[in-house]
Amino acid sequence: MQLLILAVGKGRTTPEHLLARDWLARLPQSGGVMSGGSISGGIIEVESKLPPGLKRTDDESQRLVRAIPDGAALAVLDPRGKDHSSEDMAALIGDWQDQGRQTACFAIGGADGHNDLLRDRADRLIAFGRATWPHMLCRAMLAEQLYRASAILAGHPYHRAG
Repeated sequence: MQLLILAVGKGRTTPEHLLARDWLARLPQSGGVMSGGSISGGIIEVESKLPPGLKRTDDESQRLVRAIPDGAALAVLDPRGKDHSSEDMAALIGDWQDQGRQTACFAIGGADGHNDLLRDRADRLIAFGRATWPHMLCRAMLAEQLYRASAILAGHPYHRAG
């Protein structure tokens, strides 16, 4: 299964972007991680040249929708979403994989979030708590959670519940 982070903005060489890429690179490329399949990860970045405001948010959301591969599951990171534990995230990914989904996308919006087009397309709305996080830091946190979910599904000791 391919796990993709769809993100607004260019990460370039920021420490947070490099950290996110590092976590995704740790995902096993093969070897029966989930139900006998392989797993890989990546980041797809979109950008809008419009000035801040509703038109820009709409443009960013449309670009994110266009970046979703056919048949992919979509989780949208949104403050209106439900908090997910690491185990919940692993179960969600495992369920999607068991349904035959080849790709799961996780969308992170820009400064003004997402519009209804993207939220309506989502299979799940996920929140990272009630705090507002910088979207570049959110990339790194999400990438680590994707790695942690793969470890949980594989029965790897990386994830230890306290």
